[in-house]
Amino acid sequence: MTLLDVVGWAGSALLVWSLLQARLLRLRALNLAGCLVLIGFNAALGVWPMVGLNVVLTIINVWYLWRMLVTRHDDKAYQVVEVRPDDEFLGHTLRLHHDDIVRFNPGFTGIAPGAAAFLVVNGDEVVGVVVFRGDGDGVARVELDYVTQRYRDFTPGEFVYRQSRYFADRGCHTVITPPGMRAPYYDRLGFRREGESYVMELV
Repeated sequence: MTLLDVVGWAGSALLVWSLLQARLLRLRALNLAGCLVLIGFNAALGVWPMVGLNVVLTIINVWYLWRMLVTRHDDKAYQVVEVRPDDEFLGHTLRLHHDDIVRFNPGFTGIAPGAAAFLVVNGDEVVGVVVFRGDGDGVARVELDYVTQRYRDFTPGEFVYRQSRYFADRGCHTVITPPGMRAPYYDRLGFRREGESYVMELV
């Protein structure tokens, strides 16, 4: 097997691997890498139709990656919808993603009475769930902050924390995240770490 053969197989493997990714950003990035490798491979062999195909796929991937990156913090791309804690669609979402929720939020056992629940949506697709409870002491205790696997590179839960009115309407001035949450992203939102939790004072 020649070095050129290795390059060709590597590019093909990247394309196949990209299609196995559940996360959208990772899928596009790996697909782009595979296309770039295959452009070089097919150009070296003079297979110009395949070069053209991969150039087109590269342009498509670059376009979608750019759109994903520029809208990941855009309020127009994501909407926060408050729902009742006993909402049937919320219950369906929690049941559908139960195993994944427990994996990243091991302390979550269900929505407690008096909690506030929010769905984060992109168009008509649910991409995240945030549940918190205010106990009247000015502290909002987050019980669940979950992002679906497809959108895990985008941290859509930030849109709940960005809008302090959700907390202010309940008399809360401090937000505390659940302890032991896996892969937290709160340091990027202005939270400070305290033990196993993150804390943010609302302005």
